[in-house]
Amino acid sequence: MQNYHDLMEYILEKGVERPDRTSVGASKFVPAQTLTWDLAEGFPIITTRRVPFRIAFEETMFFLRGETDTTKLEQKRIHIWKDNTSREFLDSKNLQHLPVGSLGTGYSHQWRNFGGEVGKPDTGVDQIRDMINEMQTNPTSRRHVVSAWNPTQLPGTPLPPCHLMHMYTVDPVNNLLHSSFIMRSNDVPFGLPFNIMGYAFLNHAFSAILGLTPGTLTYFAQDAHIYKNQYEMVEEQLTRIPKTLPRFNFKKKLETFDDLLALEFEDVEIIGYDPYPDIADKPAMAV
Repeated sequence: MQNYHDLMEYILEKGVERPDRTSVGASKFVPAQTLTWDLAEGFPIITTRRVPFRIAFEETMFFLRGETDTTKLEQKRIHIWKDNTSREFLDSKNLQHLPVGSLGTGYSHQWRNFGGEVGKPDTGVDQIRDMINEMQTNPTSRRHVVSAWNPTQLPGTPLPPCHLMHMYTVDPVNNLLHSSFIMRSNDVPFGLPFNIMGYAFLNHAFSAILGLTPGTLTYFAQDAHIYKNQYEMVEEQLTRIPKTLPRFNFKKKLETFDDLLALEFEDVEIIGYDPYPDIADKPAMAV
């Protein structure tokens, strides 16, 4: 994960500071950044501070299941969406009709019911199931794409998708699945570690269903930034040397998409994760 460290260092050194929409009020950003990980070398998880894979797993499964009620995540002690789906925040976005905790027409809805009505499955396009079917029947297609960005329904979600697209390429010669995800905006210290884990998990999951081996994972961000209140935390983290990456493993066999949807956290494991302690007194996430 040295490339992740290199990106944070680059933003601190070369980034331009400017105002932003959050309560923090300023961040340094750099445009058009790309990183790639070979999943054969290990599961790409930050080792220079402890990050909980459980959060990335549960959020990704929440999206995969097409769920929009984030209080289900709170019941699992995951509060990453709480501030952005509070009554106050929803009302500030003219979403008075949405109940507290609703993601509305955000990630989950678009992945599984693109363009449909919230709470009414099968009224839109099930992009994930359709893509898996296409990879099984037409693996060499260049159209294995899932989009969370639907301009016609952006007003229906409290936070427009940051990771707005993920794509997959099957290498039939080497039996590999390569994937990538595109971000319009990215909180690199806090958000990116979970984005990486989530999309690495998806590559492993889809590879298992398809009988393939995880290949590469590539990230692209148009706006990669570090918030002003994160500078000291990042500087401390950059003094630490990244450790050897752990391995990812499924404890049960995945053969179908429905097998994946039934997966629980106890069915997966990260083997050999030995990170540094988390950064003491790290700031709150910018909202």
